[in-house]
Amino acid sequence: MNARPPSIVRPKVMGIVNATPDSFSDGGRFLAPAAALEHARRLIADGADLLDVGAESTRPGAEPVSAETEIERIAPLIAALRQETDIPISVDTMKPDVARAAMAAGATIWNDVTALRHSPASLSAAADLGCDVVLMHMQGQPRTMQSEPVYADVVGEVTTFLAERAAAALAAGVARERIWLDPGIGFGKHPIQHNLPLLAQLGRIVALGFPVLLGASRKAFIGALDGGAPADRRLGGSVAAALAGAAAGVAAVRVHDVRETVQALAIQHAISQAALAASPNR
Repeated sequence: MNARPPSIVRPKVMGIVNATPDSFSDGGRFLAPAAALEHARRLIADGADLLDVGAESTRPGAEPVSAETEIERIAPLIAALRQETDIPISVDTMKPDVARAAMAAGATIWNDVTALRHSPASLSAAADLGCDVVLMHMQGQPRTMQSEPVYADVVGEVTTFLAERAAAALAAGVARERIWLDPGIGFGKHPIQHNLPLLAQLGRIVALGFPVLLGASRKAFIGALDGGAPADRRLGGSVAAALAGAAAGVAAVRVHDVRETVQALAIQHAISQAALAASPNR
């Protein structure tokens, strides 16, 4: 008897708005408020389901910025977007004060690359805010995370870490339905030796029972597999990673190229539905 083909649920697409001067992917093109707002509008028009707004680069070697600087960069942008759209807005920050300011401006999701470990106040702040929280795995700190990252079992260690951070958030009072997980592709991981096993075994993280956000867009592993292609020449690899995430059951993909990703996921979903319709076991 033929096995029933899998039905792939289309993940939500999170568009990236980097209000920073030193992003690895766009080099500060959207630091100016007007440019950032126009970019966000374009992502929405291209089909983004959510937006992720950040004001501190977390690329390898990035220098930290103050909470005050982050707030100055993102709070007016989030407030302006909230006047125009009801699309969910995520703030990409590790600082509780920035998260609070972003929520006051209209954000509803806290995307934290430190999984609420940056400050002793992070867990309680997440519980108090009552917002969705993305807990991401990162080995080390942004400035040093790519200096010889080491794992005995990268998939097992990342999965265990995320389960433990979810448990910590629950214990602090964050509602279970508010917790998301992110394997942290490219954060303290060798481009190929660590990122590829994580992408190949995303199902183990999905199996923890929390929605998973996958951020693989334009990451260095794509360039490593494609002869050193720069960030702006990694569209094909980014779409391939998003499709792999969809097949594994992730709930959302965080991407720079929204229109192309939305199209690819729509076609993948249509093919999956056609396969189901043609299955003799349906």
